[in-house]
Amino acid sequence: MSVSSNKQYSGLDGFRIIAAILVIALHTSPLLSFSEFADFTLTRIVARIAVPFFFMCTGFFFLQKIGKDKSKNTYMLQQLLYKVGRLYVLSIILYIPVNIYTGYFTNNFTLFSLVKDILFNGTMYHLWYFPGIMLGVCISYFLYTRLSAKITFLVTVLLYVIGLFGDSYFVFAQMNPYSNAFYQSMFTLFDYTRNGIFFAPVFIVMGGMIANSNHGRRNVISYAFGLILYGSLLVTEGLLLHAYHIQRHDSMYIFLIPYMYLLFQLLLCFKGRSIEYLRKLSLYVYIIHPMCIVLIRAVGKITGLTQLIVENSLIHFMLVTALSFAISIIWLSIVKRYRGDTLNQTGRAWVEIDFHHLRHNVKEIQRILPENCEIMAVTKAQAYGHGGWQIAKYVSKLGINHFAVATIDEGIELRKKGVRGDILVLGFTHESNIHKIARYKLTQTVVDEEYAKKLNDCDIKIPVHIKIDTGMGRLGESCKNIEKIASMYLYENLHVCGTFTHLSVADSLEERDIQYTKNQIAHFDEVIEQLKAIGIAPKKLHVQSSYGVLNYGELNYDYARVGIALYGMLSCEEDEVKANIDLRPVLSLKARVVQVKNVDKGNTVGYGRKYTAEQDGKIAIISIGYADGIPRMLSQTSANCLIKGKKRPIVGTICMDQLIVDITNMEDVKQGDIATFIGKDQNEYISADQVANQCKTITNELVSRLGERVKKVYMTD
Repeated sequence: MSVSSNKQYSGLDGFRIIAAILVIALHTSPLLSFSEFADFTLTRIVARIAVPFFFMCTGFFFLQKIGKDKSKNTYMLQQLLYKVGRLYVLSIILYIPVNIYTGYFTNNFTLFSLVKDILFNGTMYHLWYFPGIMLGVCISYFLYTRLSAKITFLVTVLLYVIGLFGDSYFVFAQMNPYSNAFYQSMFTLFDYTRNGIFFAPVFIVMGGMIANSNHGRRNVISYAFGLILYGSLLVTEGLLLHAYHIQRHDSMYIFLIPYMYLLFQLLLCFKGRSIEYLRKLSLYVYIIHPMCIVLIRAVGKITGLTQLIVENSLIHFMLVTALSFAISIIWLSIVKRYRGDTLNQTGRAWVEIDFHHLRHNVKEIQRILPENCEIMAVTKAQAYGHGGWQIAKYVSKLGINHFAVATIDEGIELRKKGVRGDILVLGFTHESNIHKIARYKLTQTVVDEEYAKKLNDCDIKIPVHIKIDTGMGRLGESCKNIEKIASMYLYENLHVCGTFTHLSVADSLEERDIQYTKNQIAHFDEVIEQLKAIGIAPKKLHVQSSYGVLNYGELNYDYARVGIALYGMLSCEEDEVKANIDLRPVLSLKARVVQVKNVDKGNTVGYGRKYTAEQDGKIAIISIGYADGIPRMLSQTSANCLIKGKKRPIVGTICMDQLIVDITNMEDVKQGDIATFIGKDQNEYISADQVANQCKTITNELVSRLGERVKKVYMTD
């Protein structure tokens, strides 16, 4: 087993290395010794895709996190600026010796020039990227949080066009005295319009738009064909501008925008485990390569090999590339060794999601379902604490194309994360939000005839499923009101795709509950037959949820809405089911030991002094509490966790952020050890339904309440 990232962006991670190599090519001109024309095409046109690609990656991963919580958005922006700013400061310090060697501090150096370089140009020719990304992100964030995505994009395109006339189309700006004066005044503040104001925002926003849009199935052939077409136009544009001496600089082209859009979409077609190592490696190569250029030149002078290793541009490029990667790899190894990097299990508390078990459960459930009955994966409440879109995207690879959520926001999140297939909103959606149902191609549940009329009056055509109440007593038109039910299929703006009901006691094998369930099924079938008799097609039918599958698997409907069973759990520890099925729990809950201390006999620990040591002993403080999903009610039970394969009792009152475990007679427990609250440790196991039973609740509630602070680590083969 190995740990994988939540996201599958191997295409992006792989291309980061190519982009880093293109940046090196840009600064070493590898083909110059052989053909000035070929070198210009490579370095001044083709290689110009590298930095926009990095900008798009930033927008893709940052802007997709933007939500309605302003304080959270501001915090994320601050964190990004701090991270980039710190790298920028370290890079400036790193290149001070080179600055001194090249005369940076003596040739026309002023305080104004220093401030200008720090804010816009970079103190080294490649370091403009860092202020560029910080300015670009700030502008993009400001626009993105106040305007629609479309308007934001148009504004950034306008900024790009302004920059364009200060870059590749500068001759046209010079033709007019007013525009010429405008650009000349700008160039007193910064040397190029290739910066964080005019260049970066459009690519950052474009990356965010791709992340937050539902594009359905990506067509590799279409993107590849478009890439060839616009790549040809981009090269043609660059060569024409160069031939007619129109450029002041050569970073900004018209066809660069559509080319980058298609390239990014094509890279997203390549799925696979994201590789954080490649992300770090490409960044270090970007930062370090000018230093390697200086080192190679120095070696050439010292050894007398300048003609071979410097003046031969291709060899020079290859040596700089090799040295840049070698130093970066060595540095990454040093950082990993001294930081003790692990597979992202260094947090205070986390859940491990075992995709191997999830795949096994899917196969087991499919085995006991009738051949023509498909699984509708229920991913509401973050897939019962397992991660909604992560689960949906994984099971879609297993052939599941139907999903159920509780709210419209849950459905929108799946779409924004690229989940395809049908998504049924099981709960009520206010009619004012129905346009979102259409926009994100969701399917809405119609809960009764009155609601059907309200939806129809919105004058927006949407797909719906009709819900019939056969005895649950919640949402749905009563099965007794056949005329009202029939009328719900006739509204012109409601495209009925399915009809369903919900069984209320399918989890019980008591005779009276079995009879009640059979009556519900009979009522549903009767309604369906009555509809068919009057010429109404109810379309796809679904009745069973998890226990309906486990106890009534013989029912032959179109879908089975599987939730808790999909994740390898039953709602209650004592539940028995008819099906002979091997379900494996997908989720484990773990946390760190943060302190070990001795407790003298008679001393108390925790709030309310609820625990008094009956003898001299030892306790471990664990970094998890009720804000993370450990119910405070466990304080009053004989609950345990597992440490080093042994069950140890939780003592005292569970706090918001921590709890206390008695580890008396365990000499080898130390800070950083793992405590398991749900899951297996060596030969011992604690199940979620056992914990839920101790809290007098059901497993569904327990795992659905796992807090946002609990990181999810996804395990795959």
